Amino acid sequence: PVSLPALCPPPGDSDHPLFQAAAARGVCKVMCFHPWSDLTLPLMSLAEIRAVIDAWAELAAELGASYPWVQIFENKGAMMGCSNPHPHCQVWASSFLPNEARLEERTQRQHRRRHGVPMLLEYAEQEARRKERLVVENEDWLVVVPYWATWPFQTLLLPRRHVLRLQDLRDGERDSLASIMRRLLIKYDNLFQVSFPYSMGWHGAPTGPHLREDCGHWQLHAHYYPPLLRSATVRKFMVGYEMLAQAQRDLTPEQAAERLRSLPEVHYKQRPQ
Repeated sequence: PVSLPALCPPPGDSDHPLFQAAAARGVCKVMCFHPWSDLTLPLMSLAEIRAVIDAWAELAAELGASYPWVQIFENKGAMMGCSNPHPHCQVWASSFLPNEARLEERTQRQHRRRHGVPMLLEYAEQEARRKERLVVENEDWLVVVPYWATWPFQTLLLPRRHVLRLQDLRDGERDSLASIMRRLLIKYDNLFQVSFPYSMGWHGAPTGPHLREDCGHWQLHAHYYPPLLRSATVRKFMVGYEMLAQAQRDLTPEQAAERLRSLPEVHYKQRPQ
């Protein structure tokens, strides 16, 4: 990994409550997935993907020893603003909880307080039973188009066991994670026979000072947000009503899950001619 600055210094002191900024510290690391510049995750071997997962867990533990939030994310494809074609991800650690992390912290804590179980663990059990939004599954993981999906082929990757952070995954769970990631990403590529663009990222329990707290309301998970809608070139835009009021679905989560579920799990580039 290459370390880079993640945050800029804040402006000077403000004389009005509507213009407030606070100092923040952080580290940004860039991690390449493979020496070959054209080999994306769905075309890598399970052992190679497992090496990526181990590196993610190592960085999450290393940076999480001092930083409250460690955000691992991958922007894939020029459509998602990725200017470097070499398959890679980024890891940003910050001295504060970002907005999305704060929202997930609040909602998961409220759910466990009211219902006594971690929200996403209960959600995974419900989706595994209902199966209507299920895309792929194995003994340790499942991928669904979430009930609340706003992007057409948005997915959520969830462990079946209660797991707080990436570094808490057992050896076998890391192997099965490599398998289900490749299966999902092959389906994505096969949907429109293109190297499928997306932004994805891992969310887990906060770290740093939060390591000494009860974070049992958290459940590790990964979000995948692909922009494509009808073809390799037609993308979804959040505009008009969606930007000013609320998101509208171009297809239901159940329809999206069925389309992804029905796709082959052999990559279109690797099928016999």
